[in-house]
Amino acid sequence: MTEAAKKRLRKGWPLALVLGVLMAAGLGSILLEPSTAQQPQPPSGPPLVPVSIARVTQQDVPIYLKGLGSVQAFNSVLVRARVDGTLTEFPVTEGQEVKQGDLIAVIDPRPYQAALDAAMAKKSQDDADFVNSKSDLARYTSLEQKSFASHQQVDTQQALVNHMIAAIAGDNAAIEMAKLNLSYCFITSPIQGRVGLRQVDPGNLVHGSDAAGIVTITQIHPISALFTVPQDSLPSISVAMEKGKLPVIAFAADDKTQLDQGALLTPDNAIDSSTGTIKLKATFPNPHNTLWPGQFINARLQLGTQQNALTVPSVAVQHGPVGLYVYVVGPDQSVARQPVEVGSDDGALSVIAKGLTEGQQVVTEGQSRLQVGTKVAVNDASQQAAAPAKPGG
Repeated sequence: MTEAAKKRLRKGWPLALVLGVLMAAGLGSILLEPSTAQQPQPPSGPPLVPVSIARVTQQDVPIYLKGLGSVQAFNSVLVRARVDGTLTEFPVTEGQEVKQGDLIAVIDPRPYQAALDAAMAKKSQDDADFVNSKSDLARYTSLEQKSFASHQQVDTQQALVNHMIAAIAGDNAAIEMAKLNLSYCFITSPIQGRVGLRQVDPGNLVHGSDAAGIVTITQIHPISALFTVPQDSLPSISVAMEKGKLPVIAFAADDKTQLDQGALLTPDNAIDSSTGTIKLKATFPNPHNTLWPGQFINARLQLGTQQNALTVPSVAVQHGPVGLYVYVVGPDQSVARQPVEVGSDDGALSVIAKGLTEGQQVVTEGQSRLQVGTKVAVNDASQQAAAPAKPGG
């Protein structure tokens, strides 16, 4: 309460009258005092639509041919036993990389060592008999010249010598077979590759007729991939192959993650008439094991390069009722709908055959809210990305 009001109360003014004077004075000051707050200005037009943009650029664009395929081992071997016996050792571990000639399994060699010893003993016996028969033949021949032995005895002894020669040859064959069977007890890797999951544990009896085998070894460095493309692409592939090896890029199922890059090996020797496609085989070095047998991939075969092509991001191209179009941002930040013709599109970059010129700015995000003449507010990040490069920068 002010000092003037207190004085009025001391002079005997009624409280209600004093309060009325105060209220009147306050209301008057509010009505008479000009407002210092800034009044909101009415909007001058519709709000700007936020968008992202990109610049039409000229660059060299690879020409790709896409196909869906699967990875397969460059070489794959199912290791089976070639002799019957007990599997005594499996000296490698599952998943181990082995070289050609590395020991991977051992079958009990004792029965086959015994068979080899018996064959060698039989040969020694036949060798002794052959020496004796040959000596008898020499004696009979000498006696026959002096008429102390008949021609029949000489012929019989000659036949016995020939028989022993044949027996020794059979012994040599038996020894070779016994050695071969003994060597089959020590199974070595026929290729360089990766050991799979073993099918038989040590201690089990294995047979040469077992269909499942012991283990599988697959070569994955390098590795192969088979993919299919339409049969109409075969002439362009053949022409491109005459100029050299064609690069092939393997992508994951999302068609974005690059797994490896290799080269086309060869097309198949026949077209699949049921699907109208042809198989292509490519090889990849696969240094980081990003490709695995049985894996599905998206393959891109590069047939060549289109020089100085006009390009925009694929997301800038819209599908309309009368064809393809893009929204072009003008100098006054308004957009116009521009029909275009697309030469090729790899999912990330569209090659514009007709409708745009280098340097124009097109909308890449926010098209759903746009109409012809709409004013836009460009995202700062896309504005900097679409800005032309400064000389020497």
